[in-house]
Amino acid sequence: MSRALIIGRFQPFHLGHLKVMRQIATQYDALVICIGSAQDSHTLENPFTAGERHLMISHSLEAAGIENYYLVPIEDIKRNAMWVAQVESLVPPFDVVYSNNPLTRVLFGERGYEVRPTPLFDRSRYSGTEIRRRMIKKEPWEQLIPLEVVEVLREVHGVERLREIAMSD
Repeated sequence: MSRALIIGRFQPFHLGHLKVMRQIATQYDALVICIGSAQDSHTLENPFTAGERHLMISHSLEAAGIENYYLVPIEDIKRNAMWVAQVESLVPPFDVVYSNNPLTRVLFGERGYEVRPTPLFDRSRYSGTEIRRRMIKKEPWEQLIPLEVVEVLREVHGVERLREIAMSD
């Protein structure tokens, strides 16, 4: 069985992510999707919990008809030399790694994995940073993410949380 590993923070999961997943899912028997920085939440860079991101991704993939995936939260460790081993210990075996993060690409490459870039789709709009900025500034953002993610964010009051975190005292 061929599996592709995809690592991201998905803060939040957006339509660019979904397009990447659709494309890669057609090439492999399964996707191993790692929810990176799983220990982080309630910050400007990582406002959503690993559980909330799990819901965003799983609901979006299921609505898109993608069923061949595993979702695994991965916590950061402060030793880069050990990080790939940690990932390997937590996920099913995989054949290739998809990432655009330079450090991730180097670390997995040094361990002998084939590492491929993920295609970028309209990066100026489909970026977690841009979507979070729009949420904070009360600019339109809903059209940049799957409906299922909008529903999860409403359920957990994610936008309100992000705006509150962004307030200065």
